[in-house]
Amino acid sequence: TLSPATLPALALPALDGTQLASSALAGKVTLVEFWATWCPPCVAEMPALDRFHREHGAKGWQVLGLAADNAGAVRKFLAVTPVGFAIALAGFEGIDLSRRLGNASGGLPFTVVYGSAGNVLHRHIGEAKDEQLALWAKGFS
Repeated sequence: TLSPATLPALALPALDGTQLASSALAGKVTLVEFWATWCPPCVAEMPALDRFHREHGAKGWQVLGLAADNAGAVRKFLAVTPVGFAIALAGFEGIDLSRRLGNASGGLPFTVVYGSAGNVLHRHIGEAKDEQLALWAKGFS
């Protein structure tokens, strides 16, 4: 069973056909973003998440986008709006996974920030804006 308080053990397909394992994220502060191409606030926040990734990646942050979507739609979206962080395909089961991690409403976008020990530091439902991301980063810069 998944604990909503710690980073779960996951292996999800990446767009390049490889498996993206959550164990590869261990030991670093990680922002996990549940999103979908059909979700307007998700689409709106992608540039902010990409800026956050570029600005804070060197400071030990990782960003992982979990798309509650299909590979074709995600590829098409990323061709127009490329991002530098890892994207894995959670499919529509991604919404169920987000619920098990504390997203009671099942709404998107949903962000979970994990500390380097795998503990949950923040949960956020709705679009994460630059100001919100900056607040989260402040404790780890």
